[in-house]
Amino acid sequence: MNKSVGIVLGLLWVVVACAREEKVADMNKTCMESTLAGAWYDANPSRLKAELEGYLRKAEGDADPSIFAVIVPHAGYAYSGPCAAVGMKALAARKELRRVVVLGFSHRISLPGRISLPARETHYRSPLGETPLDTEAIAELMKNPLFTDAPATRRGENSVEMQLPLLQVALEGREWKLVPVTLGQLDGDTRQEAAEALGGLMDGQTALVVSSDFTHYGPNFGYVPFRTNVEANLRRLDGGAVAKILAGDADGFAAYCDETGATICGQDPVGVLLRMLPRGFRARELAYDTSGRNTGDFENSVSYASIGFYGGGGAPAKKREAEKPKKAELSAADKKALLKMARKAIEQALKGDKPSDPEDLGVEPTPAMKQKMGGFVTLTLGGELRGCIGEIFPRRALADVVLDHAIDAAFNDPRFPPLTAKEFPEIHIEISALTPPVPVASYQDIEIGKHGMFIELRGRSAVFLPQVAPEQGWDLATTLTHLSYKAGLPGDAWRDPRATFTVFEAVIFHE
Repeated sequence: MNKSVGIVLGLLWVVVACAREEKVADMNKTCMESTLAGAWYDANPSRLKAELEGYLRKAEGDADPSIFAVIVPHAGYAYSGPCAAVGMKALAARKELRRVVVLGFSHRISLPGRISLPARETHYRSPLGETPLDTEAIAELMKNPLFTDAPATRRGENSVEMQLPLLQVALEGREWKLVPVTLGQLDGDTRQEAAEALGGLMDGQTALVVSSDFTHYGPNFGYVPFRTNVEANLRRLDGGAVAKILAGDADGFAAYCDETGATICGQDPVGVLLRMLPRGFRARELAYDTSGRNTGDFENSVSYASIGFYGGGGAPAKKREAEKPKKAELSAADKKALLKMARKAIEQALKGDKPSDPEDLGVEPTPAMKQKMGGFVTLTLGGELRGCIGEIFPRRALADVVLDHAIDAAFNDPRFPPLTAKEFPEIHIEISALTPPVPVASYQDIEIGKHGMFIELRGRSAVFLPQVAPEQGWDLATTLTHLSYKAGLPGDAWRDPRATFTVFEAVIFHE
């Protein structure tokens, strides 16, 4: 064999060997696939990249390289993309960045006290390409019993996935790895445990993206704390929560959400972040917006904020929230007192004297009546609906919920004229005290007669109480069709894979 032939054969061997290595590498690659492309965002790579580059190009803000965490929204890009881009552009100012932890949560899947990680995948793939996962960091976290691999929490979950294409564009040209974290439903203790576990990743070359929208306002969300000056009042309400976040006050933030009922969906991710903040951190609000401002319609509106954290990463504090008190059951006497209070509240309002608290009506709430619960007050007249108003999320004492919504059902239900003094003696009052709402994976998990249901799709939503379907004689498909109509959606919208469902149960009592 002459020398030139040997060289050629040697080169061929190298090529074959490299090809084998690439094939083995490809065989070992498993991808966490995008599940929202074509639904929540454009599946066409060119159009998607152009859209996101446009948001980033217009995003304003100073470039502080000490940034280590950012809170950003996760709605459809048409609504929250500009606000989220401000946070992502600020994050891109971090010079030493080899890993990004995205901290989201499960809207639909019940995972109490646990956290989901993709333990079997090596990459995330969107229409914009692939991003490697930090498999070593994920494997280390999986040694902690707090973490599990629940793939259902990633399918159709926008809280994590909406951050990823935006990160791919904001950090284009840089080498970094991803740790996508989906929180289940956490309490104070598990928030602290999560903060301690994830705090170990904050090594000076890791950034944290925390996913949360802010207040969900309007009847579609079961939350109408004010009816006038909505835009200004929303800014004030969200501003109070932002102030607690900027101060790094985890307990204060939780208390504010409880006291005001602010429907901040990412309370768990934000609560974990606030327990991870190091001493001497700085924080500032980078952007704020609402869907109401974008659409010009504040009847139902979702708020968005981007908030940056600066000064480096660090281990979380050891402070824990107080344990939640055990639930007290409503007694027959409690139910009777709540019904009597509801009727007296309407009676006084008819006389022009609106009561402000149960004590005004001579009712001293018991521990069960003081529990934070969602609730609805339903009025019927001659067997026909005459008014129904309430809230599904447990934010304040049940007694206060009943008092306020008894008056709302009588005078503020937009479907009916205000109740008259002539009608008052003939009305029948029913109260539904709700269990905390729980996301479900599919409409197929809804049980007629047991579950109340909440649908959300494309920014529209509606709720039915558990008793609605049995009273109407509807099966599940018919119920969901009417629920879709109530949300202002086509009758078959409930079949859309993007639709999310939340269920709750109710203790129902009436006069």
